[in-house]
Amino acid sequence: MSLLFSSLKLGACQLSNRIIIAPMCQYSAHNGQATHWHTAHWSQLLHSGAGALILEATAVSPQGRISHLDLGLWDDDCQQALAQSLSIARAHSDMPILIQLAHAGRKASAYTPWQKQGARAADDLHGWQVESCSAQAYNEDFQTPTELTQQQITLLIDQFVMAAKRSQALGLNGIELHAAHGYLIHQFLSPLSNSRTDQYGGSFTNRCRFLIEIFTAIRVAVGEKFTLGIRVSATDWVDGGWDLVQTEQLAVNLAKLGCDFIHVSTGGLSPAQHIPAAPGFQVPFAQAIKAKVAIPVIAVGLITEPQQAEDIINAQQADAIGLARAIIYQPRWPWHAAEQLGAKIAIPNQYLRCVPNEIKQQ
Repeated sequence: MSLLFSSLKLGACQLSNRIIIAPMCQYSAHNGQATHWHTAHWSQLLHSGAGALILEATAVSPQGRISHLDLGLWDDDCQQALAQSLSIARAHSDMPILIQLAHAGRKASAYTPWQKQGARAADDLHGWQVESCSAQAYNEDFQTPTELTQQQITLLIDQFVMAAKRSQALGLNGIELHAAHGYLIHQFLSPLSNSRTDQYGGSFTNRCRFLIEIFTAIRVAVGEKFTLGIRVSATDWVDGGWDLVQTEQLAVNLAKLGCDFIHVSTGGLSPAQHIPAAPGFQVPFAQAIKAKVAIPVIAVGLITEPQQAEDIINAQQADAIGLARAIIYQPRWPWHAAEQLGAKIAIPNQYLRCVPNEIKQQ
């Protein structure tokens, strides 16, 4: 029996297999609102055979968008547009859907990836003044952010909570907090980007405070039966930055607070990072964190082959596999994985004639 195709629970969310579609921004929203592109994109992924879909990074405020084309969930218009796209996309699929709530911090007001690197100026038609824990720019191609005040931090926590409530009202199956890839929560965590001298800077506990307050407030707002997890960068890949030891302690603390899963990535905070990219290069970080907590851990990072994914689960290095680029490039990746691993997978009746007999649903 393939363990990759065995069931898994993320909190109250039941998955039919351990393949999770990780968030990947589409840069196709209008004023934060989902568009027809999202409807088509999600419809395709919801028929991939994966165990769950996590929607792309969704900003909790207009200032929290990576680019002006990012998805948002800060007002009724955003919620209504998202509801309309989701109602069509999931009409013929029962795959669980989670949403990643995020704020880009100092990496906001950026150009879309296919335009150019860096950020737009605050006075650009599609730009705005960015904000972060400290007034430190990501690099010379990005704005210098304004340092958030205590009052602004409190407002941001409230915005995360409001977006979480909207997520629950949309009938989604859960939330993933984006604390990775150098965005705002990660900026608070890392001593490379956080030079504050108040209760949100300095010590490990202080640098984690912003995240802990967001998590705790959302958990109270959505209740214990609504899945709530987190995505982290386990290391900055820079000496003196956020690292695995700190991530392990954070994971332990979050598990005690009722975190339902941890999605383990790396990097994104500093242009000084040196990432030794290779197949499965981030899996050891997931394995190390899994050894510290009893909640499910999701591994990512150049996992492209079915047997590779199966071996990771079999070796208990992680509880699930996150796919982003690989499954967008090959939207039926789980079908082919099931064929190779001798597993059964649910496939829409309309597509059964296209599928080899050995992987048709029983």
